[in-house]
Amino acid sequence: MAAPGHEMHVGIAEAGKLAALKGDHAGALRHYRAAIRLCVGAKAPEVFFRHYTQCVMESLEQTGQFAEVIEYCAMADAHYRAAGACNPLQRRDHGSILERLGLVRLKAGETEAAREALEEAVTLAGPKALPLAETVLGWLRRGMRVEPRRLAELQKKSGYFTVREDRVDPARARPLPDPAKQETVPFG
Repeated sequence: MAAPGHEMHVGIAEAGKLAALKGDHAGALRHYRAAIRLCVGAKAPEVFFRHYTQCVMESLEQTGQFAEVIEYCAMADAHYRAAGACNPLQRRDHGSILERLGLVRLKAGETEAAREALEEAVTLAGPKALPLAETVLGWLRRGMRVEPRRLAELQKKSGYFTVREDRVDPARARPLPDPAKQETVPFG
């Protein structure tokens, strides 16, 4: 159950997740961006913005829009560096951003940059905090070529993606507001 006052953006995000699960990432992105606008406008807790942003990154990643994901991850990395992530949760969050950066760079064919991002992700987050990053990093250290299909299988198996059938509640999904009233938002 969404907290009072947050039902609309939560419902719109759920509809976006349903679209993403059907492979309609363009529709999912419209929903996520509307949910971001609404949650920011409602001064909702940051956790909503962070979650919706992760959903945006997933749809961009799954549709091969790597440059946008890399740009976001670079901005988030700069934010964490400036803030000086000092507690374990902040280091884990920062590490997960670098994990995404590394995996997307790998998908984009930037193997060395991917390895560097994954090395830093694992170092920041600590041992066993990012098993997917540790596995892929191990492959890269051994000089293995990581096939896109194999990486996608590992991402799915490891629970890397937030948007999964077992985590979406169709009963909460809400349609988008009238498109004539939509504004431009970040991420596209």
